[in-house]
Amino acid sequence: MDLTYPVEAETFRSEIRAWLKENLPEGWFEPGFTLSDAERREFNRTWTDKLFAGGWICAGWPVEYGGKGLSLLQQVVLNEEFATAGAPMRADFFGDTLVGPTILQWGTEEQKKEFIPGILQGKIAWCQGFSEPNAGSDLASLKTSAVLDGDEWVINGQKVWTTQAQHADYVFLMTRTDPDAPQHAGISYLLVPMHQEGVEVRPITQVDGSAEFNEVFFTNARCPKGNVVGGVNNGWKVAMTTLGFERGSSSTTGYRRFLKEWETIVRETKRLGKNSDLRVRDELVKAWSKVKIMEINGYRTLTDSLNGTHNAALLGACNKMFWSEAHRSSMELAIDILGMEGQILTGKGDAESIVAGSRRGRADYPVSELQASFFFSRSETIWGGTAEIQRNIIGERALGLPKEPKPQHA
Repeated sequence: MDLTYPVEAETFRSEIRAWLKENLPEGWFEPGFTLSDAERREFNRTWTDKLFAGGWICAGWPVEYGGKGLSLLQQVVLNEEFATAGAPMRADFFGDTLVGPTILQWGTEEQKKEFIPGILQGKIAWCQGFSEPNAGSDLASLKTSAVLDGDEWVINGQKVWTTQAQHADYVFLMTRTDPDAPQHAGISYLLVPMHQEGVEVRPITQVDGSAEFNEVFFTNARCPKGNVVGGVNNGWKVAMTTLGFERGSSSTTGYRRFLKEWETIVRETKRLGKNSDLRVRDELVKAWSKVKIMEINGYRTLTDSLNGTHNAALLGACNKMFWSEAHRSSMELAIDILGMEGQILTGKGDAESIVAGSRRGRADYPVSELQASFFFSRSETIWGGTAEIQRNIIGERALGLPKEPKPQHA
């Protein structure tokens, strides 16, 4: 693991810093700087245009498709400098980070011309149609089917935990196109319009009243024959590429959100006068050490990518299992420290505020940031592959243990 960046990367870092100082509001880097509500609204209104003009949206994409053609290390430096400055990058995760790069790698020129400009300009909203009620961590057992009817695919089935489905224009969908092929071999990756008859979205209301997750039902829904990415029955390889894009450029910055939450917990500990409790101090140190391990694991992942040593799947399983369980543990610590105060709703209920990840506040269920993170952390050991599945991957691929036996059916 090499923590020293080459000279050209540091030169690029200086370029980003200069751009940020020139384009962020005056005083942004001064201690205690805050924006008024009106200033925040104006900033949010104009910032994406500035990012687009600077070429920082999808900057890792090839120049011919609207990007800057940045190398992986340049993308890492870009993310680091924006994170250090506290400057937001456009958060179109599904379009910018997942399906866009997948289309660039696997798509036809026709698909790139049709979809890439809309993703780059933020004109197409996306959601991910992978998980099903009986095919979550065991994704290859999915049942949603697509049957070719002339020049269109006819789709039937159900997806679940589909984030932002209620706002999406398209879903990148894993479907079974050959029911007679082995599980992994009969799957295709389709780009399916959401605004059509035969697509029903049902929000799943969470314990805190939010409903960004959804069930999606497909009943004879359709998409063009040419909307298969990577070829018919090659969807498993394409989907693994998509999942791989979740890591990489954010490897050295992902830990920062957990560090920020840890600092909030420390402030609350001091406010409540519990910072002299030796047991509390011990737990806070343990939580901090786990955040540092996340940081180091990020550099391990980056080093693997730069060296092409192809341990991404194994490192991803280790990292995902570790950070999700560590985050759940730290949020349980936060609620324990808050005590009875943690049992009442102490948030502002401001619909403009972000309370956890991309989740916005709700006036009718005003959770605080720590309360929202506590609720959300319960899901993190499940989505993206449960902690149990990650342990299976580590056991089988790293330790050489026998594969988990399949259930026997009478």
